[in-house]
Amino acid sequence: MGRVTLYSSSRRSPPINRRAALTPPSPASASAETPDDAAGTENRRPRYGWMKAIKRVEKPLLIVGGGLIALAVFAVYSAQKPAPHAFTQADIDAAVLHTLETKALPSTASRAYDAIRPSVVRVRQLGDAPKEGDRDIEKSVGTGVVIVDKGIILTNLHVVAGGDRLGVVFADGTESEATVIGMQPENDLAVIQAKKVPDDLVPATLRGTGDLAPGDEVIAVGFPFGIGPTVTSGVVSGLRRVHRSRDGSHDMVNLIQFDAAANPGSSGGPLVTADGEVVGIVTAILNPTEQHVFIGIGFAVPIENAASAVGISPF
Repeated sequence: MGRVTLYSSSRRSPPINRRAALTPPSPASASAETPDDAAGTENRRPRYGWMKAIKRVEKPLLIVGGGLIALAVFAVYSAQKPAPHAFTQADIDAAVLHTLETKALPSTASRAYDAIRPSVVRVRQLGDAPKEGDRDIEKSVGTGVVIVDKGIILTNLHVVAGGDRLGVVFADGTESEATVIGMQPENDLAVIQAKKVPDDLVPATLRGTGDLAPGDEVIAVGFPFGIGPTVTSGVVSGLRRVHRSRDGSHDMVNLIQFDAAANPGSSGGPLVTADGEVVGIVTAILNPTEQHVFIGIGFAVPIENAASAVGISPF
């Protein structure tokens, strides 16, 4: 057989560089893209930019949108809500008339009495009790009105004159002895001081008589015949009247004439306006007979004179 001779090629394959095969391509080579890849990248970049821009304004847009929705809802509600009713004078007159017909309002005299009641006191001339432990005897009764919250009281001089001891009973039932601290005989006035007074004693509001006129409503509050407190109502019948004093010694001048009922025991009590303000101190009644009862004419000392007995301004 013939011999087969094997020949090796004089060309050898270059050795494989394994390290280079494992090394990733350099940035330069990686950045080398085909035209298609480059076109795709250019198409993607703008899309991602818009999304980032939208995310940046997302919350403000939501807030603004919510506000616009709320305004729209309010506008719809306001458009559907009926317009408020415009009240006319006829509506007001009808409402007032309905109230007057269905609700009983307090009278003028009642309101005035409520205002003056806490300041009215019962003034008593006291005698010794017949037996030890008994209450003192109430020899006579008159009326007074508190003008200072420390227990200073105006009354008539003839209410307190001639008594051994004086006592007062306040509106809340507090009892106290009292002493005379001032007198004005020409106007039959006396000022007394209570030794003990309630904690919440309310003085009366005094009002000058400069604007008082005949026909004005007034009330008198007192303890006629020891009964009371009693309130009677009337009007001012006249001003600047003159009346002879009880003892006949002199004329009392500048008096207020009124027709609210007054009787023994009413003396020293307040004559009060419809607003509850004291304009005078009840001092006398006129009766041509010897009877000490009211026939329709009473007199009060103006509060200006009464206040001067205490040395204070009536206003």
